Amino acid sequence: MNKILGTAFLALTFYATNAQEINIVEYDLENGLHIILHQDNSAPVISTVLQYHVGSKDEDEGIKGFAHLFEHMLGQETKNMDSGDWFKIYRSRGGSGNASTSVDLTSYYVTLPSNSLELALWRYSEIMLHPVIDQKTIDVQREAVKEEKRQRDNQPYARFYQYLKENLFESHPYTYPLIGFIEDLDSSSLEDFLSFKEKFYAPSNAVFVIAGDIDIDETKKLVAEYFNEIPNKGDKPTKDYPSEELFKEMRVKEYDPNIQIPALFYAFRTPAETDRDSSTLNYISTYLSGGESSVLYKKLVDEKQMALAVQTFNIEQEDYSLFAILIIPQGETSFEDLIGEIEVEIDKIQKEIISEKNYQKIQNNLENIYVSSLGSVSGISQSLASYHNIHGDASMINKISEILRSISREEIKAAANKYLDKNQRLIMEYLPENKE
Repeated sequence: MNKILGTAFLALTFYATNAQEINIVEYDLENGLHIILHQDNSAPVISTVLQYHVGSKDEDEGIKGFAHLFEHMLGQETKNMDSGDWFKIYRSRGGSGNASTSVDLTSYYVTLPSNSLELALWRYSEIMLHPVIDQKTIDVQREAVKEEKRQRDNQPYARFYQYLKENLFESHPYTYPLIGFIEDLDSSSLEDFLSFKEKFYAPSNAVFVIAGDIDIDETKKLVAEYFNEIPNKGDKPTKDYPSEELFKEMRVKEYDPNIQIPALFYAFRTPAETDRDSSTLNYISTYLSGGESSVLYKKLVDEKQMALAVQTFNIEQEDYSLFAILIIPQGETSFEDLIGEIEVEIDKIQKEIISEKNYQKIQNNLENIYVSSLGSVSGISQSLASYHNIHGDASMINKISEILRSISREEIKAAANKYLDKNQRLIMEYLPENKE
């Protein structure tokens, strides 16, 4: 066995012996809430996630920003808990938690000692049973969102994701800001907010996950006690999003008043997270800039010293994904020179099958990242929730490794030709604020 294959074999053996199958129990309550349980008694810790299948893409004209504002409202106050109390309670017990909104999902999650399981169940049943949605709460959280937007807008390089979305999407609501439009939040009525809640925050549009130091049978009883009384308000909402036409090459300039060094984004619109090719593009992303030994980093940062930084993103989303290469030039290096270097490396992937050595290195890298993401009950619980909502299959948590290993070098070449076509690229110059 040669040294390369021997190293790969050892890495895969390590993976196989350390990545045990994650056993889950799934069922639906009569009100439509989907429950996922994972028992792991290796440490006295539990993690719970309440995730709604609603994100910024679900907002109609005139209500942009509702999903994010609801994250604030439901995550703060309920009829039986004052705003800010939940943070104090879980921190006092040594726990950690938060909430988040994406273009596709809204999540509330906490990790606690396992003797606080009932506390977590009560908290998330409270969100579903007794949220406070009135004009006073809306006004308070709207101001919090405005402050959050001001903070985001003042962070260097914080606007690039929105600029990419605006240029890569025209019809699909991914084009709109995740945080929404303040004018929409200011002009919307209480009835607008109540209507949005009625449509998207029913049990049938949610999943609740509990992972960690639990007993399955006892936990089922507790779940029934805390969640059965939540009323069923109908089936999952029907969602119909416009598709996008084939993307044609576009060159744009976007400006950020908070940066001094410009950046180049070389980007593509790519398939949905559930598409096998999305996983294949992770190989290409890692090949190009997955660490200091990657092709673009080694070439542009180390050898030619044309760039201060190189990073490739494969931002996976439910309907369409984004593949982008970010380069911050060094010195007087021109964007055109950097574009030329990127074209050379993408052209190689499109014309030649990558070497077995690079293939094995990337595969090991991706598998290690995946295993690390499941190294805690928090990582497991959040993955289970998103796999259920995005893939419609929580057991995907046990299939990703197999998918990664099954992707061939020939598929990598094919995906590069299909999705990284020059005629379908966005070249975005990300510049300090225009002084003209």
